[in-house]
Amino acid sequence: MPSRPSKSLETFDNPQPERDYTIRIQVPEFTCLCPKTGQPDFAELTVEYIPDRLCVELKSLKLYVWSFRDEGAFHEAVTNRILQDLVAATRPRFMRLTAEFNVRGGIYTTVVAEHRAEGWQPPAPVSLP
Repeated sequence: MPSRPSKSLETFDNPQPERDYTIRIQVPEFTCLCPKTGQPDFAELTVEYIPDRLCVELKSLKLYVWSFRDEGAFHEAVTNRILQDLVAATRPRFMRLTAEFNVRGGIYTTVVAEHRAEGWQPPAPVSLP
């Protein structure tokens, strides 16, 4: 049976909840529609997050991203909505969504939205010689 787009995001238990580590997911084929013209907008999404108890399941993320293909959305709105939905599903310690939209009318747009759990502090950076 073929897959279909879905707004449902599935999760699984973080295998190392005691450790801060980064999961980086690249989605090179995001599409939605321009709400003014109805023409397609193309973007590469990068999700970076430090999970707490849950991680996002990748097939459900693929179907979720696909669900925007026929929806009109401004770049800023769709980026923040995706971040909001991912945060609601996974409740991460930290999450950043970067949406790099291809050129439209001679203008490239990059939207970066972040979430930080209350009380969470990033570990100190490690500087190696």
